[in-house]
Amino acid sequence: MTAKPDPSTFDLTSVDWKVSKYSGGGGNCVQVAVVNGYVLIGDSQNPSRQPQVFTPAEAKAWLLGAKDTDFDFLLKL
Repeated sequence: MTAKPDPSTFDLTSVDWKVSKYSGGGGNCVQVAVVNGYVLIGDSQNPSRQPQVFTPAEAKAWLLGAKDTDFDFLLKL
């Protein structure tokens, strides 16, 4: 397995971040982008923090799990 790149190696200055429409516009939501074929997940409240880096397969597995209610326990927080 090839190691994922360190997030500091990405140029994030012109990244087109996407934020959930459920965030309410208050800046307290995760932001997601695709850069160089990797899925980046960042903190919209702290955009200077380095994002987490995921392969497309990892992101897809999480998204499919979320759609299939695997993570609904988080809605009770």
